[in-house]
Amino acid sequence: MINVILADDVKILRAGLKAVLVSDEDINVVAEASDGKEAYEMCVRYKPDVVLMDMRMPDYDGGYGTRKIKDTLPDIKVLVLTTFDDKETVEKAISSGADGYILKEMDNDKIINSIKAVAGGINVFCNNIFRSIKKDVLLQQDGKNFDLSERDVNILRLICDGLDNKEIASQLFLAEGTVRNSVSKLLEKLNVKDRTQLAVFAIKNNLI
Repeated sequence: MINVILADDVKILRAGLKAVLVSDEDINVVAEASDGKEAYEMCVRYKPDVVLMDMRMPDYDGGYGTRKIKDTLPDIKVLVLTTFDDKETVEKAISSGADGYILKEMDNDKIINSIKAVAGGINVFCNNIFRSIKKDVLLQQDGKNFDLSERDVNILRLICDGLDNKEIASQLFLAEGTVRNSVSKLLEKLNVKDRTQLAVFAIKNNLI
C-alpha cells in the first residue's frame, strides 16, 4: 500500500483528487494539507510514502514544503502536481528536491501511475517538463570527451533503467557505498544536479 498526503490549497480539488486516488487499491490517502508548512507537519506525523504537492499555495508554497520535507525526511517522495509549467516554477520545484513534476491536466490513470513510479524510486516528469530539463542540461555538451570508465557507463545505464543505488550495487556486484560515491563523481564530472539529469545526459549523448 502506498500512503499519500495531498497538499493543495483548494479543498474541492483535494476532495476530487482523493476520490480518484482511493479508487486504486494500492493507494491510501492518509492526510490532506492546505499549504507547504502543513504538508511538512503532516509528514512528520504520518510518515507517508509520497506527497502530492501543489506549487502555488498561500503563505507557505510547495517549494517551502518540498524543501522542509526533503531536508528532514528524505525518504519521503515529493511529486509536484500543479497547473504551472513555466521555467521558474519548475526550477523552484527541482531545486527544492522534488522527485517528480506532473501537471493536473494529465489523465487520472497517468497521475496514479506517476505516484506508483515515484514511490518505487523512479523520477517522473511529464513530457514538456522533461524536454525543458533536457534542453538546459545538454546545451553545449555534444562532442565533449567525458572520460567515463566502463563502470561509469554501466551505472549510467542502470540509472536510466530506474534502479536505485542498492539495486545497482546488486546488479554490478559492488558495495552500495561504492555506487553512491560513483554516482556523486558522475554528477560532478558531467556537471549535472541529480539522477534525472544524469539519465537525460546519458541518453542524449549515446552513452548507454
